[in-house]
Amino acid sequence: MDQAQIEIQVLGSLGQIAASDWDACACPEAADGSRPNDPFTTHRFLKALEDSGSTGPGTGWQPQYLAAYLDGVLIACAPLYAKGHSQGEYIFDHNWGHAYEQAGGRYYPKLQIAVPFTPATGRRFLVRPGYEGIGHSALVQGAVQLASDNKLSSLHVTFCTEAEAEIGAEMGLLRRATQQFHWLNGGYATFDDFLASLSSRKRKNIRKERAQANGFGGEIRMYTGADLRAEHWDAFWQFYQDTGSRKWGSPYLTRQFFDIAQQAMADDIALYLAERDGVPVAGALNFIGRQALYGRYWGCTEHHPCLHFELCYYRAIELAIAMGLDRVEAGAQGEHKLARGYLPAQTHSLHWIGDPGFKEAVARYLEAERAAVEEEIEILTDYGPFRKAQVEEQE
Repeated sequence: MDQAQIEIQVLGSLGQIAASDWDACACPEAADGSRPNDPFTTHRFLKALEDSGSTGPGTGWQPQYLAAYLDGVLIACAPLYAKGHSQGEYIFDHNWGHAYEQAGGRYYPKLQIAVPFTPATGRRFLVRPGYEGIGHSALVQGAVQLASDNKLSSLHVTFCTEAEAEIGAEMGLLRRATQQFHWLNGGYATFDDFLASLSSRKRKNIRKERAQANGFGGEIRMYTGADLRAEHWDAFWQFYQDTGSRKWGSPYLTRQFFDIAQQAMADDIALYLAERDGVPVAGALNFIGRQALYGRYWGCTEHHPCLHFELCYYRAIELAIAMGLDRVEAGAQGEHKLARGYLPAQTHSLHWIGDPGFKEAVARYLEAERAAVEEEIEILTDYGPFRKAQVEEQE
């Protein structure tokens, strides 16, 4: 098929693409009404970010959605943003930017193919089934051409799939490896089955933590779908603001995002609230995918021992087991997750650097970093909480 037949457009709003067309590329597996692999590249999620003002003017995340058309049909698209900073990405390039500007270059703006504020692995080159080859090629070439034509320093594709990382590397992009901690479902029927797979010391520690957490003086409830109400989001907004101000300086999401999410994607959400005398004092927000549960935000107005672990990790494991999900992705960083059953997992990104000398320096750095990440994953896995035989089975 002739690549020249494909028309690439750069769109400043997702409102310029019909939800059905975007989702035919982003989540074709959900065409029958079932869940998408993950909700984060769906039209409804990205548009909620845009419509709520969480992305767009003044945020440092300016939408530049890529759309590839063949004979008037959208065959591929990508959530592309012009970035004025490196916040909300979770695969850090601050040192790259500092070094480039120290050498007299201008690192920002740059281009980013990503889901804003969301360190969850998923497809970033969204291609309608049957157009995989030309679709991937068109999106990569289109994004690189956009960066080059505008004399931008770089293009980054973060938290892409391993398959996409391999395709991108074959097309000349630099490949980066980082790590997170994921809980893997070993076919457990209950949480106790999971505990039985751990070493005795770790099992006792988790039971102790759960007992402490659930003794906070109230009840923990989960809300999803039609059970979600505005007052739940009012409470969670307080928690989110507190966490955001301590971690990032200011929250990434606006209050309106949660209202839009309730209307557009309530069935994708599992919100845990710890309530004492009917008043929420802590909460954890998860998103539900086809095979994974994604832990995203946590916050509290009262501090209680181990309540964070209970809401974010142990309740997530229980829900994943109940729903038959393969894994829990609990967000970026956090070696403390290791003792709670979450093992290190490699994550992937791709990078295009415009300046040849800078590209060479970054390539050398990434080669050394990949080796270090692989070694760290091996070491941390050996320190995991599972009995040795269990670790070998999960590998």
